[in-house]
Amino acid sequence: MRIATYNVNGINGRLAVLLRWLEEATPDVVCLQELKAPEKKFPIADIEKAGYGAIWHGQKSWNGVAILARGAQPLETRRGLPGDPDDSHSRYIEAAVAGMIIGCLYLPNGNPAPGPKFDYKLRWFERLTEYAADLLELGVPVVLAGDYNVMPTELDVYKPERWVDDALFRPEVRTAFKHLVAQGWTDAVRALHPDDCIYTFWDYFRNAYARDAGLRIDHFLLAPDVAKHRESAGVDKVVRGWEHSSDHAPTWIMLRD
Repeated sequence: MRIATYNVNGINGRLAVLLRWLEEATPDVVCLQELKAPEKKFPIADIEKAGYGAIWHGQKSWNGVAILARGAQPLETRRGLPGDPDDSHSRYIEAAVAGMIIGCLYLPNGNPAPGPKFDYKLRWFERLTEYAADLLELGVPVVLAGDYNVMPTELDVYKPERWVDDALFRPEVRTAFKHLVAQGWTDAVRALHPDDCIYTFWDYFRNAYARDAGLRIDHFLLAPDVAKHRESAGVDKVVRGWEHSSDHAPTWIMLRD
């Protein structure tokens, strides 16, 4: 089973790129972030024509997450993180797919830091960590995939010295990610490539993609029942170079049956 996560950076504006990648890569499950589309504007007809069932949590102009399943309909199990009933951002959706719980998340960026946006990011991280602990207690196969907006180590960022004050690399955020993983999750891509510089995001500015000046901010955290089945992982980097592509590239893991 191939599970992918992809921050599409506007699903309708980049629909042709998404559909081309789905046809070429044929992932079994896909977690999408930054739909930037309200509920009624999600292109479900095109997604279904491509062979995928879908659930989504939209928001006008910002955020938005979705889960696609090839030849199946994801069964929604949660929409939004618990812990803050006033949080209106569409950043988390969860479904049962092929005997697993798949959580798709888009963690806040948090810039500028320090400031209110950074505080919100840390609170959201706390809520995710608390909920992730509850998922682990269920003892069922769980995958938490998405754009975490954090580079966990210096290996995950081009020229880390330039990012020391950024909300994606500040010590508070890296520590929060470390505490989350320490619950018993496996950072799948890093576990399979412990010493490699692997990036999932390249800025549109300063010719970042051509220079391979990237960041690894899209992650898979696997519960123990899933981690033992991990087989391979990678990034479809070439997609970042397609015309009108997102600034992220699809990232994937392969699980043994």
